Order: sequence, then C-alpha cells, then structure tokens
Amino acid sequence: MTATATYLGANGWFLEVAGLRVLVDPWLSGPLVFPPGPWLLKGEMPSLQPVPDCIDLLLLTQGLQDHAHPETLTMLSKDLPVVGSAAAAKVAKRLGFTSVQALNPGESTEQGPLQIRATAGAAVPAVENGYLLDWPGGSLYLEPHGVLDPSVEVRPVNTVITPVVDLGLPLVGNFITGASVMPDLISRFQPQQVLASTTGGDVRFSGLISKLLEAGGVSEASPAATEGCALINPTVGEAIPLAPSPG
Repeated sequence: MTATATYLGANGWFLEVAGLRVLVDPWLSGPLVFPPGPWLLKGEMPSLQPVPDCIDLLLLTQGLQDHAHPETLTMLSKDLPVVGSAAAAKVAKRLGFTSVQALNPGESTEQGPLQIRATAGAAVPAVENGYLLDWPGGSLYLEPHGVLDPSVEVRPVNTVITPVVDLGLPLVGNFITGASVMPDLISRFQPQQVLASTTGGDVRFSGLISKLLEAGGVSEASPAATEGCALINPTVGEAIPLAPSPG
C-alpha cells in the first residue's frame, strides 16, 4: 500500500503510513483565534476539510491554537491516542483525551510499525517539536516553522514537510524560516521530495498581528529543488504519494 500525505490547509496534514491514519495539527472546524481575543489575531478558512474517518493517531507539533486547535480537537474521539509536545499534551489532556504521550526533543515512541522521534522545533516561546517518522519502506521529517534541530544526525529521509518561505514581524524578525533552512534540510536528509507547508488553504487573517504580518511581508525566495529532489506545492485535499525508501 502506497504511503500518502494529504494537505488539510494551514498546518494540517493527514498521513497514511505504515497502515496507520495519522492526523497532524488539524484545523477542521470554526475560526482560529489567539488569546486574548480576535482583536489580536483571527483566522478563517473559507473551505474547511472534513474530519478523516478512522483516525489511528493524533500527532501535534505545538500547543498553540494553530497546531492544537481547540474547536477541532473537541470534535475528535477522546479515546484517540495523542502524541505531542509537552505543551500540546497539556492541551489534549485538558480537552479530555485519555491516551496522551508527551515527547520532549530527543525522545521517541512507537505506534505499531511507526517510529516517532521528536526533534527540537520552534521556540514560541518554549521549544516545541518537529518529528522524524520511520516505518518499513519509508521515512518523513516535518517541522512547521522551518527549524532544524542541530543535534539531528546526517541521515537519509525520503520526504520532508517544511515551509519554503520566510515570514516575520517588523522589529521581531522571522518566526518562519523555511527558505533559510532549506539548504541545511537538503544537505542533512537528502530527501527525494519536499512538500511545501506554509499557512495555506486560503486562510484569511484579521486583527492587529495580521496587519503587522502584512507590514513584515513574506520572502518568496524559496530555493529550487536540487537534482533528485522534487519540490511539491500541495493542493488542499489531494493525496500525495510519498517517496519509498530505495530498494
């Protein structure tokens, strides 16, 4: 069975790997609002994707609302196993999930044939997670802010999911550094494919921070794929076959 990744918009992905159906950082219902309220930042996605059937695992990179979206998580079965960063695990437990495992960077766990290793991700402000996933016949690295843990060894990874642009705020600097990190990602992992993951799906933002983001702007200088590596801009809702391990 071919492993696939389906982009759900924003930071959300649905992975079908190792016979498991894994939901990553989903936003599938209602608006996205950051505390203390919509005056600061509110996001709306005109066309939300349906909740996938028969989910086996919820994988959360961060505890912030755009990764552990409360309204979406409330819709899911509370018996669904959850693996997440320390902050994400706290959110899941508060919402009533009964099987929650927190992983700190460097820690690993297994879900059947799927091995999950947490890596150090974005500091927002606490350090959150990226993940290295390995299963028979494939591997994948994902981190939603364009951060590469310097302690991760040089190793082959078939697929990388990462933003491919830099995005920042005036006076603060970039908090998404996908374009900047791409050369290091390619050098470290030698992937066969890179799936672009930057807040997408026609999300419309309003509020104070949205105005600052417009002022800060986005650097579109994403690097071209190197020889032997395909750069794929996903279409929301369409499954992408994942590159298998050679041999």
